[in-house]
Amino acid sequence: MNDIILKEIGKIVIPYIQIFGIYVIFNGHLSPGGGFSGGTVIGASLVLYKLIYGPEMIKKIINYKIVMHSMSIALLAYGILKGYSFITGGADLHLFQIPLGTPGNILSGGLLLPLNIAVGIIVGFTIFAFYSLFDEGEL
Repeated sequence: MNDIILKEIGKIVIPYIQIFGIYVIFNGHLSPGGGFSGGTVIGASLVLYKLIYGPEMIKKIINYKIVMHSMSIALLAYGILKGYSFITGGADLHLFQIPLGTPGNILSGGLLLPLNIAVGIIVGFTIFAFYSLFDEGEL
């Protein structure tokens, strides 16, 4: 696509969309939002980037290997953190507990922030991967 206006507006708008997605993920335990909605915003920004600049440009930034490694690490981290919270929450085990912090601060949710980050990574890359698969049949 050779539309210079669309590309210049994309240079301005896409980083703000991604920052907003990160904001939604990081403040998900304090306000409406979280990993799923923030990941959806980030995934939509990646789709918009691919629509504006084409598949060749996005492959320079994000390729199949990066997507699969990021999703695998995030899924593994989510499983470990959630399993740990199930084990330590239900049983009366005296293992290390994540401090809850002061209510209202960014680090006040215990394991909620790392879980939101993992979900945001998984959802964002899944939306981008589904779009890429339906658009051209591969990442």
